[in-house]
Amino acid sequence: METPAAPLELDPRQRRAREAFENLRDRICAAFEAIEAEAGGAARFEFIPWEREDAGGEAGGGGVRGVMKGAVFEKVGVNVSTVGGVFSPEFAATIHGAESDPSFFATGISLVAHMANPHVPAVHMNLRFLVTTRCWFGGGADLNPPIPYAEDTRDFHAALEAACDTHGPGDYARFKAWADDYFWIPHREVRRGVGGIFFDHLEIEDDAGFVAHLAFVEAVGEAFLAAFPTIVRRRMREPFGAAERAAQLEWRGRYAEFNLVYDRGTLFGLKTGGNIDAILMSLPPVATWG
Repeated sequence: METPAAPLELDPRQRRAREAFENLRDRICAAFEAIEAEAGGAARFEFIPWEREDAGGEAGGGGVRGVMKGAVFEKVGVNVSTVGGVFSPEFAATIHGAESDPSFFATGISLVAHMANPHVPAVHMNLRFLVTTRCWFGGGADLNPPIPYAEDTRDFHAALEAACDTHGPGDYARFKAWADDYFWIPHREVRRGVGGIFFDHLEIEDDAGFVAHLAFVEAVGEAFLAAFPTIVRRRMREPFGAAERAAQLEWRGRYAEFNLVYDRGTLFGLKTGGNIDAILMSLPPVATWG
């Protein structure tokens, strides 16, 4: 898949991070299309490039929005963006390392899958590399089942724990607790799923640190790629009826509330002039509110 025209001058670290996210995107999309084929479907990802202009009308990078709607994946979005520019003064004050200089660079992958069968959990993953006056990685992944299964929760967490345990920057216990706190819906007093990991501000001081932190972030992506398709195949042929579908649609309403009210990634995209359709691809195709 081609990288969209995005006339940003990238240094070696920025280019390496973007390439890692694009490679992960391509492999995830291929894995999801294979599942659709196994289910007898013909759905494929549609990839839509977009370009960004900063507040002054200058080129500010862009990205590719990938969306598939099929028999197993009712709606899945896998986006990679690479953007740069200048934060607004108000927003710069809220961003790590941008208080004195609002210039920024960001590249990352964002994925949300809403599944046709209520027995198959929805899922989210986001991995990113940001540069202000500081330089760091962030991200995470969490499982969001309308109908939880202990086996699925255990396997998902085990894969993420293994990724953390084999890389220096990883800290599973802290990142799991961070996810539990972050993916909390205060006005509902519930978590939006069964958790995962969340981390931010994994700071990089030198090239060795960049290599180590990138290896950890790539390991998280590999853990996701190993765990989630296995869970999908385990559940995608489970029979379900109207009651299970109703529970799924009500749960999706909670998911939408979190993403629109509390999610930091949604706010970052909106505040930096990102592609609206790419930012809001996390919203489910159908949801209900009681």
